[in-house]
Amino acid sequence: MSITARDERFMREAIGLSLTHVGRTGSNPSVGCVIVKDGQVVGRGVTALGGRPHAEPQALDEAGVKARGATAYVTLEPCSHHGKTPPCANAIIAAGISRVVVAVADPDPRVSGQGLKMLADADIEVTIGVLQKEARRAMSGYLTRQTKGRPQVILKLAVSADGMLGREGAGQVAITGAQARTEVHRLRAASDAILVGIGTALADDPELTVRLPGLEEASPLRVVVDRRAELPASSKLARTAGSVPVLVAVSTGAEGNRAALADAGVEIVELEGVEELLSTLAQRGISSLMVEGGARVASDLLSRGLVDRIHLYCGEIVVGEGGIASPITASQMPAGFALAEERMLGRDRLRIYDRLPASAWV
Repeated sequence: MSITARDERFMREAIGLSLTHVGRTGSNPSVGCVIVKDGQVVGRGVTALGGRPHAEPQALDEAGVKARGATAYVTLEPCSHHGKTPPCANAIIAAGISRVVVAVADPDPRVSGQGLKMLADADIEVTIGVLQKEARRAMSGYLTRQTKGRPQVILKLAVSADGMLGREGAGQVAITGAQARTEVHRLRAASDAILVGIGTALADDPELTVRLPGLEEASPLRVVVDRRAELPASSKLARTAGSVPVLVAVSTGAEGNRAALADAGVEIVELEGVEELLSTLAQRGISSLMVEGGARVASDLLSRGLVDRIHLYCGEIVVGEGGIASPITASQMPAGFALAEERMLGRDRLRIYDRLPASAWV
C-alpha cells in the first residue's frame, strides 16, 4: 500500500468518526482523530457530545504509550489556543507523535495555521489536505459559520409527483413514506437548529423534534419566522418549549401573542430580515440550520442566495387540484447547484444538491 493510499484509508476512518456526532457538539466542530502505529489503529477519538473533550486527547488517551512515534490523522487542524481545554497541538507534541496528517486547515482566527506551525516547530512531520473535499463536506456547517458568519442553510423539501408541497387548507399532507420520514428525523438530529415560517407553523402545527429511538435528546433549537408574533401559545411548539428550546423571530414592536409565548417559555427575538436572523444564530454557535417549510420561506432564502444544500425528497403521490407548488423540483433546480448524492428510500427518491462555488457556475 502506498503512503497516499494509506493516508486516505485512515483519514477516511477519521472522517467517518467525525460524522457520528455532527450536530451534537455545540459550537465546536465534530472532528475525528485516528492514531496509527505500524499500520495498526491504536487510538480513536471524536469530539464529545456537547463539544468537549476534543477528538485528539481522547484518541491519545486510548493509544497511551503507543502514541510515541505514531501518526495522527485528524480531520481539522488541531487547536492551538487555550480555551476551556488546553491546546490539542500541545497534547500531540507531549505524546510524542512523529507525524500528523490533517484534512482541513481551521479558518478560526484563533487557530488558522498556528496549530500546524506549533507541530512543525516541534519537528513533527505535517501533511495537509488529505481527503480535503470529503472532510470539508463533513464539516461544512462549521466551515460556513467561520467563513461566512452565518450557519450552513440546508433546505429540505418533500415534493409530490406533480411538483407540490401540499394542499391548501389540508394541513400536513403525507407526500413521502416511512423511510423518507425516518431520514428527515436523522437530518434534524444532525442539525443545530430547524426553521419554519409562521405559515407552516399555523397550517401544520408541527413539533419539529427528533422522534427516533435513542436520538430524542438530539432535537435541535426550533426557530419560527413570525413577524407579527402570531404563533399560538397552544401550539405544539410553544407547549414543548420547556423541554426543547423555541426561538420566535418577530419584527420590532410586534405584540400579537408575544406575552403568552414568553409565559410558555418561548424566546422572543426582535430581528429585521433573514440575514440578521442567520447572523444572530451564528453568534450563538449555530453552525447548521435545517429549513423545513414552507414555500415562502424557501423561495425567500433561495432568491437571496442563502441556501447551501438542498435535500429534495421526491414522492410518488399526486396532490392535484389545490396543490401548493414547490419553488423547486428535480427538473427545475436553481442555477448554481449540483447533484451530490441520490438514493432510494423505499419508493421515494432523495436527491441532495450542493451549492457550487461561484467560480464554478456556468
